[in-house]
Amino acid sequence: MMKKIVLTACVAAFFSMTAFAEDAPGLQADKAPPPPHQMEDGYRGMEDARTMTVTQAKELHDGASVSLRGNLIKKEGDNIYTLRDKTGEMQLYIPAAVFDGKSVSPDELVGISGSLDKKQQPVHVKVTHFQKQ
Repeated sequence: MMKKIVLTACVAAFFSMTAFAEDAPGLQADKAPPPPHQMEDGYRGMEDARTMTVTQAKELHDGASVSLRGNLIKKEGDNIYTLRDKTGEMQLYIPAAVFDGKSVSPDELVGISGSLDKKQQPVHVKVTHFQKQ
């Protein structure tokens, strides 16, 4: 009787673990992002006057607060991602804690905010807030 209980518990634990084995948080590169010429800010109905373009963000001073909207198109390394909007691309530093368990694919619009780091080359944004649009 005890063996059956232990066996049942092991089988139940095995199958419940697969339910929790969802995709890891972060960029899921299984879908292609839209080409830059087809990207329109707010093309999914989002409007935010504080959001700027990559080109505008690159012109700001070191440490400036930045809010961008676009697509994460690739992962460059540990916590380093590339965001693309209709004006260009910029590297982002996004700690795993900022993703907060969310996963995103390149065809999904995201919004980020953080601070511009011009001391590093290439220039990048240290992301403090991440949101799927």
